[in-house]
Amino acid sequence: PDEAFAEAGASLVENAFDADAVVKVQKPSAEEAEALRDGSVLVAFLQPLTDAEGIERLSAQGVIAFAMESIPRITRAQPMDALSSQATVSGYKAIVLAAERLPRFFPMLMTAAGTVAPAKVLVLGAGVAGLQAIATARRLGAVVTGFDVRAAVREQVESLGATFLDLGVTVEETEGGYARELSEQDRRRQQEALEGRIADFDVVVTTALVPGRPAPRLIPATAVRGMRPGSVVVDVAAEAGGNCELTEPGETVEREGVTIVGLTNLPSTMPYHASQLYARNVSALLQHLAPQGELELDWADEITAGACVTRKTEVAA
Repeated sequence: PDEAFAEAGASLVENAFDADAVVKVQKPSAEEAEALRDGSVLVAFLQPLTDAEGIERLSAQGVIAFAMESIPRITRAQPMDALSSQATVSGYKAIVLAAERLPRFFPMLMTAAGTVAPAKVLVLGAGVAGLQAIATARRLGAVVTGFDVRAAVREQVESLGATFLDLGVTVEETEGGYARELSEQDRRRQQEALEGRIADFDVVVTTALVPGRPAPRLIPATAVRGMRPGSVVVDVAAEAGGNCELTEPGETVEREGVTIVGLTNLPSTMPYHASQLYARNVSALLQHLAPQGELELDWADEITAGACVTRKTEVAA
């Protein structure tokens, strides 16, 4: 609420877009972009790889724009890494959504009425969201398995108490920590191998994303048909098209007796902590750009240059 901003020392104004620096979560609308001043600084998730028109619009306005998703994945930039902070929220919430919709317990229970076996959870993708999903499912008592085509993350999966699923398909990491794109042959091999294993699990959480590209298709419709009735798929990649063939972005649907959760923008479902984490990321970036309270843009700096997508009328490569 507005009161929280006021209590933190902020002044409430009718128009924020005539300020020297503007911070948003999502990219500005066309009207908002046109209200920005020449030479002003904008910080937000700007989707520079998929919204060329929006970036050109900011450049035409003479805006110096920094995309939060373009911050380099280097050690000293970690406090500014909003992709990771929001992925943490998404990974946690994915398991909460799965537990809510699964018609059985997550943990093993020993009761007077007998023993209840724990749920079996498979997490596809062991980036920040995937690892958080694994950790959360483990805390809830599920038996968890993790999969990633990057063999290097096996140790991270196992350190959380999960089993690593080895399908015999591996690729190297990019400099940003993402998996390199699979060849068509490897993609088919991966789908076939997954199809033979997915039926063993009660919950499947998918988190695989490729920056600027549609989400890789990991789960074909035939694999969903093989799952037990009542099983749940939570597709964290739904906003990018989804890792599951039957995902409907923005919707929760039931197909072949399986619930498929395709909700988009999961961080917005946990606004308190998502906002808190994002604010810390933005604060760290602003302190980097204006260390003494005055804007000092060092274009030789890896963070400043890497995150900048428009430098007045110049669009970053």
